[in-house]
Amino acid sequence: MKKIRKKIRVGVSVGDLNGIGMEVIIKTFMDKRMMDFCTPIVFGSGKTAAFHRKALEIQNFSFNVINDFKDVNNNKANLINCWKEDIEIQLGEANDDIGKYAYLSLEKAKKALKKEEIDVLVTAPINKSSIKKNQDNFIGHTEYLEQNFEGDSLMMMVSNNMKIAFVTSHVPLSEVPNLLTKEKIISNLKSMNTTLIQDFGIQKPKIAVIGLNPHAGEEGMLGKEEEEIIIPAIQESNKEEGILGFGPYPADSFFTSTNLNRFDAILSMYHDQGLTPFKTLSFSEGVNYTSGLEIVRTSPVHGTAYDIAGKNIADEQSLREAVYLSCEIIKKREEYFLLKKNALNIKN
Repeated sequence: MKKIRKKIRVGVSVGDLNGIGMEVIIKTFMDKRMMDFCTPIVFGSGKTAAFHRKALEIQNFSFNVINDFKDVNNNKANLINCWKEDIEIQLGEANDDIGKYAYLSLEKAKKALKKEEIDVLVTAPINKSSIKKNQDNFIGHTEYLEQNFEGDSLMMMVSNNMKIAFVTSHVPLSEVPNLLTKEKIISNLKSMNTTLIQDFGIQKPKIAVIGLNPHAGEEGMLGKEEEEIIIPAIQESNKEEGILGFGPYPADSFFTSTNLNRFDAILSMYHDQGLTPFKTLSFSEGVNYTSGLEIVRTSPVHGTAYDIAGKNIADEQSLREAVYLSCEIIKKREEYFLLKKNALNIKN
């Protein structure tokens, strides 16, 4: 792993310019204390940033607008120009043309990450369908980054009181039972275990596994997946990999403060099973972390929020937490690999 900068360079893609992305970015970096521990570099356009500041009636903030990384100011919020043309921004409306610039911002940020011009990436919310009209193969941030960087990604939602991942994610609920396999659950448990150790500094993580069926199958009476797939996966991952997995637990009664304090992370079987309690308990400070890749990418848990775009009422806390988390993870990861390297040197 490369040595990170003392003050971490946080690249930020602007997301959908008709949504609240630029609003929460501006509000986050208006707080000068953010520059005490990181150097933000937003991938966008000085013209569009000026439009949003005017729309929001924000006068006491401006970016250090640059055209080259050599002009980065480590003590200011930087914005690197990614396009020159004027854009028609219609706050609160889905627009295919705007999707083009969301993708361009992401593409420029990806290239900077590859060239090590930034250390971590934070992505503002996008409208996937708007991007897909311009990029046929685009599915989402996670899939895009997995195609461009080494590793097998696993979406993990993170807050102060919960870390949760999903065996299946953006698929119809009707397809979930057929997509669950022992091998897939073991793979997810291994990925989570590694992430918790190297990215969060948890030495022996305890992972709770949620069942698929009501009451976790009730010993096979309400479904066979627990007995035939989930329990064997937990047992094998413990026996073969030494992973401390527990469960399966019933989803309807698991998400209490007592249980959340007992475990370091949770593996749920499908999207809404895990995201519903997470967003209920942690929406404002929650962060989406793409674990399992060679790079660090985080994002807020909210979407484009067209209904409140341009009204200056969007809460920036989730994006701010995404910046904090990206910096914490890259530091933990560097610390982990340094300790690992030193341990190998001692053995030799």
